[in-house]
Amino acid sequence: MMALHAFVDGRVQGVWFRQSTREQAESQRLQGWVRNLADGRVEVWLQGEAIAVHHVETWLYSGPELAVVTEVIVEEVSPDLSLNGFDVLDGA
Repeated sequence: MMALHAFVDGRVQGVWFRQSTREQAESQRLQGWVRNLADGRVEVWLQGEAIAVHHVETWLYSGPELAVVTEVIVEEVSPDLSLNGFDVLDGA
């Protein structure tokens, strides 16, 4: 199992980006969460099988249709074993 913590910048705020991220993660059977940040970025935590995590990480660079992603910052982190499923959280 591997985990990534990512920050996505651009025109990415809103329910549509977060929900699309959730759909991508769930389609790959990943655990984690996504939320809007006050500075306009979206924060994402992904964990699961490495190939599935990298699949969704790659998707983050373009996002759903109509998104304009200008930057993605990713760091590999230790998995959070308390996570179960994938959640859309309230903003920070």
